[in-house]
Amino acid sequence: MPRTPLTRAALDEQRSVLGLPPYAGTDEPAELRRSALETVLAAYDAGAGPARPILRGAVRHLLDRLAELAPGRSVEVRVPPYAAVQCIDGPHHTRGTPPNVVEMDADTWIVLATGRLTWDEAMKTGRVRASGPRADLSAHLPVPPS
Repeated sequence: MPRTPLTRAALDEQRSVLGLPPYAGTDEPAELRRSALETVLAAYDAGAGPARPILRGAVRHLLDRLAELAPGRSVEVRVPPYAAVQCIDGPHHTRGTPPNVVEMDADTWIVLATGRLTWDEAMKTGRVRASGPRADLSAHLPVPPS
């Protein structure tokens, strides 16, 4: 299935459905992704599902922020099929499967990273799969959006 890119048009279409004003920022990818997060949260609040490119943009924005705020390569955070980042200072791997992996779906990542779901709740309900001694993101959540 081909990937639809995050564009101003896609963002405006989703925002229109939600009754939000059109996107007023630049076409810079980081700004589009930041607005995608706002749009996804509005969709959740309205009980609607966000469009795939908008969801992907929001996931990327929050993963990029996590990597920026917790730099390092000791933990790999995966949100398939959208993105993965390495973060958190400490020993890192160079080949094969990393020893510290955190994986979840896109909706879980967004509600977790924005503080709408706690790490403990996500772990107790099985929404997050974490393996390795450093695979605990609780000290880095919620992620400030920018």
